[in-house]
Order: sequence, then C-alpha cells, then structure tokens
Amino acid sequence: MEEKLVGEEFSLQALCDGHALVPSPLVQDHKRAYEGDKGPNTGGMGSYSDADHRLLFVTPQDFEGALETMRKTVAAMAARGTPFKGILYGGFMATKDGPKLLEFNVRFADPESMNVLPILEDDFLESCQALTEGHLPASLRFAHQATVCKYVVPMGYGSHPRAGEQLKVDEDSIRQTGAKLYYASVDEKGGHLYTTTSRSLAIVGIAANLEEAESISEEALAFIAGSFYARRDIGKPDVIQRKVERMQKIRQG
Repeated sequence: MEEKLVGEEFSLQALCDGHALVPSPLVQDHKRAYEGDKGPNTGGMGSYSDADHRLLFVTPQDFEGALETMRKTVAAMAARGTPFKGILYGGFMATKDGPKLLEFNVRFADPESMNVLPILEDDFLESCQALTEGHLPASLRFAHQATVCKYVVPMGYGSHPRAGEQLKVDEDSIRQTGAKLYYASVDEKGGHLYTTTSRSLAIVGIAANLEEAESISEEALAFIAGSFYARRDIGKPDVIQRKVERMQKIRQG
C-alpha cells in the first residue's frame, strides 16, 4: 500500500556529474488521455513550461524542497562510493505538506525533455562532456521562453489504440509557424506515414509567454491531417489557473 497524495504533479530534470546537480526548468506533464485530466493513464499526452522556468502552482519552497531531495540522493550515492553521473529526473507531487517524491528516472523525461532542451542556450554536447568528466558548471543557461508540447496519438490511445491510420504531415507549414516537430512512433509505407499503437508525433510551440506558445502549437496541429487525437487543453491559461486555485484550496486544507 502507498499513501494517497493529493495535489499537482511536476517534473524536475537535472544533469549530475557525480556530485553537482544542475536543474533545468520545471515542467508539468499530462498523463491522462482526455481533456480535463480524464480517461486512462498514458505515457504522456503533452507538457508545458513557463518563461520564468517555474510553474504557477509550485511555490518557491516546493521547488527548493524538490531540489534538496534530489541533492541529498546524489550526495548519498557519492557517500557510499557509487556516484551517479547522468540525467536525474524527479517526478514530484506538490501537496499541502510540501513536495513529495513519486519516482526517479535516470534519463530525460518524455515529453518534458522536448520543453527544456530546445531552450537550452549552452552547448549540449559540451555540457554532457562536462558531466562525464565531473566538472559541471554551477548552472546552465535556458532561454526565458515558455513552451507547450502536444502529442498526436492514434484514436483510442490509452485503451484500444487504432493502428494503421494514415497521417499527412505538412512539415514546411509546421516549420513556418515556428513550432518544432518531433516524430515518435509511426510506420512508413510507400512514402506515407501511418499510426502505430503508441504516440505518433509531438508539436512544440515556443514563445515569450504560455498563451503565445500554446497558440503556436495549435496553429501547427492544423497542418496534420488524418484520424488522430490531441489534447487541446494543455497550456491553456484557464486550465492552468484552475490548477493554481485547486492547489490554493489544498494548501488551505
């Protein structure tokens, strides 16, 4: 049995060189298949990060608490002679009692990596080399931009996904919107793309604020045709505001 935690989840990804831990912007993933956080759990339907690298429902104390949990974990690994070098991704729940660790993964998060890596201003290869050599800088530079990632998935994804449906992707038009396109799990036959039982592709809008980033992601989605589903509510201002109000009520008891 595990304790039931009530709150909002957030993801904190960090580079670790065995001792130092360098965090990236906070991101919130959306696991539920349908809008309004309803339906079955999935691998992640999309995610967003804000221009200030924080999330409105995460307090400064929540962020520091989550980061301290990760730092203590890295310190414990080093103290026992098994230092960890790599990407440490912590999944946390913001609760009335502060941040609670749900899980660790030793990799970049999916889809959250698509939010943070495109806005990394430092050289990624040099950062990875510094990681392996044990001398990461105290911080990494990320552009102060908001990002909204939305996955295109086959109909029925999360329960009975429908494979074999053709997708038409206008890459040039998507590029002109300023959005980024990342392919995931698709089949190519005879020069055409088809869905599998997993997520097909992701669209990432990047802009000065969340409203603009979400608008760009929606504009880009219009250039994908076929039988597919995407959560349109990810990154919407009213949806985020409801999360903020929900956390206020939870913290007030």
